[in-house]
Amino acid sequence: MARKIVISCRDFEVEAEMLERECPKTCEAIWRALPLEAELEIWKEEVYFEIPVKVEPEDPTPNTKAGDVAYWPEGPGFCIFFGKSQPISPVNTFARITGGTEKFRGVKTGDRITVRRA
Repeated sequence: MARKIVISCRDFEVEAEMLERECPKTCEAIWRALPLEAELEIWKEEVYFEIPVKVEPEDPTPNTKAGDVAYWPEGPGFCIFFGKSQPISPVNTFARITGGTEKFRGVKTGDRITVRRA
């Protein structure tokens, strides 16, 4: 059974399933670092924040879709894509939000976000 994470922001929570076959090292590093809490930033249709995790590029991709949760090696950053925008450079897509991605349209830079194990 795949591990899941819960992302909480403002007055909502979404769940994401970890993609352990695609990015096992990234999934493990993120899992070990949980829980995470930060002030988020917005870039186009992406929420991101810096995290204390170092992972090499692992099956990096320049393309994402709404619902993708990715690690940005250059940050290092935790990224949540909720629209059509693409990352500024390749990311390790390590999880997928199963529903509620559109709720991120209401968040603002500086909002608190937490990520924990489900």
